[in-house]
Amino acid sequence: MKLARTARFAHDFRSLPLQIQRRAAKQLQLLIDNPRHPSLRIKKMEGSQDIWEGRITKGYRFTFQVHQDTYLLRRIGVHDILAAP
Repeated sequence: MKLARTARFAHDFRSLPLQIQRRAAKQLQLLIDNPRHPSLRIKKMEGSQDIWEGRITKGYRFTFQVHQDTYLLRRIGVHDILAAP
């Protein structure tokens, strides 16, 4: 699988603290290598047919969609981003 980022994701990512950016990079690589890894806690978002969420840390999440062989990264940030994935 490959990663693609929306402009919103790129903006969100740049706004994160450096430590969270580093952790996010590790988790996103893990998404590519082993999407079933328990630390990602991947699950389909409630009320959405094709948007998924994953965990960066206890307080930070990312959202994405799956398109053929690509994960389209939509948002990343504190848990509140799940209100507008």
